[in-house]
Amino acid sequence: MAGITAYSVYIPVNGRSADEDSFTMVVAAIDKLNDLPDVEAVYFGSESHPYKIKSTAAMVADWFNWGPKVMAADLEFACKSGTTALQMMMGMVDSDMVANGLIVGADVAQARAGDALAKTVGSGAAAFFIGKENVIADLVATVSFCTDTADFWRHQDEEAPRHAGRFTGEPGYFRHTIGAFEELQKKTGFKTEEIDYFVFHQPNATFSGRVAHKLGIDLAKIEAASVFDKMGNAYSATVLVALAQVLDVAQAGAKIVMVSYGSGAGADAFLIECK
Repeated sequence: MAGITAYSVYIPVNGRSADEDSFTMVVAAIDKLNDLPDVEAVYFGSESHPYKIKSTAAMVADWFNWGPKVMAADLEFACKSGTTALQMMMGMVDSDMVANGLIVGADVAQARAGDALAKTVGSGAAAFFIGKENVIADLVATVSFCTDTADFWRHQDEEAPRHAGRFTGEPGYFRHTIGAFEELQKKTGFKTEEIDYFVFHQPNATFSGRVAHKLGIDLAKIEAASVFDKMGNAYSATVLVALAQVLDVAQAGAKIVMVSYGSGAGADAFLIECK
């Protein structure tokens, strides 16, 4: 099955981007790695691509000399576009359409001056290489839970997003995160006590703890994934940076459940097992 073969993250100083963008942060993350595989596909999840009409994924493929025979796609689904990329790459690798691929979640998160979001947003990038050889963690299963829920949006010509506060919590984050979690549980049959680490999207300092409480999860099992205090909410990068932080400490055989969340609205859930 498809699995994670390598990963790296980049977080600007204090979690705030100065002159960086989502492309340069991804390059900075990947530059930390040695012996990069020959990548055949790049999927780049972000809501802050440097260009509206120009592929960031193709820029990454070209920068690292993986082209021109490479599949490249830019993806956007609020804060879950990086995990959407991961789902797509799982399918590509599991079906043997590609041997090795790269998925990215990266954002320079934006907020209107004076908006509540300005207190929580940050910037960062996460890069995960997916393949079947030299795997460090198996991608066992994935599901999604999506609806048209207008908790957060940005029109085409607006520079920063808007949000409807009353939809942010229960109708948005909690309904979709719990919905995806429960669907993954039905699909795989895992029991909460069998999972070593839980990774939830962290749009603020409290939501991941609250969703863990609602699901009856020991809060100690989400501590290793805590990244909000380091970087704020870096949108599509946040949950993947949190996964990387868990993989840094997880032992062989450890089981991880990760659930992303993207406004608008949807959640992706994954069962991951370390080798």
